[in-house]
Amino acid sequence: MLVILSGCNATRYLNENQALVKKVTLEGIDKQYQERVYAYVQKDIRPNSRFKLALYNTFNTRNGKYRTDKIKKIGEAPNILDSTLVEISRVQIQKYLQTKGFFKAEVESDIKVENKKAYITFTADRGPMFRLRNITFDIPDSAVKDLYLSNRESFTHLHPKARYDADSILAEVNNINNLMKRNGYYDFIAQFTHVWADTNLNSSQADLRLQIFNPPGKSYHQAYTLDSTFITITQSDGTIKGDSARSVVDSQYVYYDYSKRFNAKRISNYIFLNKGDLYNVDAERLTSNRLYDLNVFRNIKMEYVKGSDSTTLKPKITVVPLKKMSNRIEAEYTFNSGRNGFNIGNTYTNRNLFGGAEQLNVKARYGILFDSQQSNRTFSRIFNRDVQLGASLVFPRLLVPFSTKVRSENGIPHTTLASSVQLFDQPNAFKNRIFINSLTYDWVETRYKLHSFTPFNLEYRKGNLDRVFRDSLLAQGYQLYVEANQREYVNFGSLYTYTYNSVKLDTIADFMYLKASADLAGNFLGNLKHKGERKVFGLDYLQYVKTEFDLRYYKQLGLNKVLVGRINPGIIYSYGNFGVLPFEKNFYAGGSSGVRAWQARTLGPGKYNRASIPDTLTRRNLRNLDQLGEIKFEGNLEYRFRLSDNLFGGKLNGATFTDFGNIWRRRYTNENGENGIFRPGSFLRQLAIGAGAGLRYDLDYFVIRLDAGVKIHDPQFIDPQYGRSEWVVKYLFNGRKEFKDAYEITNNPDLYRFVQYNFGIGLPF
Repeated sequence: MLVILSGCNATRYLNENQALVKKVTLEGIDKQYQERVYAYVQKDIRPNSRFKLALYNTFNTRNGKYRTDKIKKIGEAPNILDSTLVEISRVQIQKYLQTKGFFKAEVESDIKVENKKAYITFTADRGPMFRLRNITFDIPDSAVKDLYLSNRESFTHLHPKARYDADSILAEVNNINNLMKRNGYYDFIAQFTHVWADTNLNSSQADLRLQIFNPPGKSYHQAYTLDSTFITITQSDGTIKGDSARSVVDSQYVYYDYSKRFNAKRISNYIFLNKGDLYNVDAERLTSNRLYDLNVFRNIKMEYVKGSDSTTLKPKITVVPLKKMSNRIEAEYTFNSGRNGFNIGNTYTNRNLFGGAEQLNVKARYGILFDSQQSNRTFSRIFNRDVQLGASLVFPRLLVPFSTKVRSENGIPHTTLASSVQLFDQPNAFKNRIFINSLTYDWVETRYKLHSFTPFNLEYRKGNLDRVFRDSLLAQGYQLYVEANQREYVNFGSLYTYTYNSVKLDTIADFMYLKASADLAGNFLGNLKHKGERKVFGLDYLQYVKTEFDLRYYKQLGLNKVLVGRINPGIIYSYGNFGVLPFEKNFYAGGSSGVRAWQARTLGPGKYNRASIPDTLTRRNLRNLDQLGEIKFEGNLEYRFRLSDNLFGGKLNGATFTDFGNIWRRRYTNENGENGIFRPGSFLRQLAIGAGAGLRYDLDYFVIRLDAGVKIHDPQFIDPQYGRSEWVVKYLFNGRKEFKDAYEITNNPDLYRFVQYNFGIGLPF
């Protein structure tokens, strides 16, 4: 930071005849136009971002001057005053104002230079605003004229008394082109439409004349209907060789499958080019999108051949399939809070199991984590081992015993059959065996509303605590942790998730995002077995209701700047056989997408402090098992901005954030006592608060993220008995070593870290 800050004063690296642009001011321009007008100021004479300029200065200066060779593409080069660019900007701003109806607008520029710093002012005299007076139409083709006039009100911005706006005129031309392309006019192009403006009026008014010309040498525009569609499926390498499997579906789709792998009837469900329909560019795009969504084709080409009668089109679709089978091996090295290890996994995929784009995935994963704080040999330092095996079969349709609309215009529905098993071992502490089978339906109500429903979720779980460890917990009164982990059960449940606006997450817009989920277990069995023993297959079954909400608001601030606000509450209510749910069903706090100043599963519940556990061995074995809750409330506020548009082929973005949150238990427990229970009058004080900054390297197809969160308010120190203030940020700058040493004594083997680093793939939310 000292090096970067030392590079902030860029003027000392400039030559005597140079000046750094420090400020650009726009005067005489309405607020609604200012952002657009500023875009016409040439980028090389806009004020630099201080941080980006400091980065550039740090790596691209030598001997008090800017380098002229071996320049590193880091940060942003200084924007030096250039009078030529100022004049270009002035002219462009003036032209822009004229396109907005200020035909007599004049713009002047003024430059002031002080101490190698330049201040530029653009002053606009807009003159009168021109408004539309009369709008006339010259469309010789009566069918086209009727089509346009009957649909015009649904999209036009051109009305008498409206302000003249060149963008509105361009939008009218584009909308007419789209209208024609949706109604059979395959040959129509935007150049057939022209709008003339007569502004030679002293009354600041303009007359418009809209013309739609006929094709050269013709007296009308031809509307086309669709004939049969021909689909050619090539080999995976794009070649056509050997004999093809020819199929005809519904007397309108003719298939030539050279791969001999696809069920023609199944694929036809995703083609929307129906014989006898008018040509429609939207149906063409929809067909292309749905075929790509099947995830079995890597290239799709669509073209049309005119029929001999010159009124029909024969669609021709050529698709190149992906390889049917693939295998991917993944490995990662993990490190966090004194523990390190690795994960290795293998995924086998069959993309077209039954010929209808069904996808089979078989996954295997092995992970191991070592505790570096132990001084034993390598395999004696194992903290935990995790083995996972799973398989899923995904059908691109809803497999239900009643009639449904298979062909969805908003998205492809899916039915997923999944099965998985997990074997988890934490030596001298805990073993867990989990087996899950599920049936899930996913469908799209509209482009913005997604539903996921799992009517059947069967889970078997057997957890065992190490006998010595279990007995020590019981002797110390930690009955809760024994009940949450030493158990064998089955779980018959259903899950439902509703997602709104997920399609907008990669767009530049202001929008609200919502993801709401409900998890219900054991209710049906509870109704059947309301009397007598509550068991099935000789095992207890879970009964609970769990809900969670993820609500966000994305606010675009212009020029690659975004402000995101998020709240994430949740609650669990358990009843029946178990008053205490297994630990994996509970909420936890902290982690890379929550309160990032805390490691995952190390925050809460409430003001719980692990120093209340009397011995080091118990604290070590309970790590990640004791900080769980049935009530959750987290929130985040994050500001995202661009640092570099091109850094080794990717974009470098930055972020600053503030996170807050915690988890709580619903009822009193001996282990957490009053410290972990939720009380409306005190929960706000028990919110942990962290803040930090991060870097995001965006390669378009994925984002590499590094965040650093600093603890500000830590609720575990609310009680005076710990002799520390919960506002721990003050110890970061004064007495940090003494604080950490004292914490290590009372909380050993836990270490206190004021700063938590999070490395991941993708944005946190």
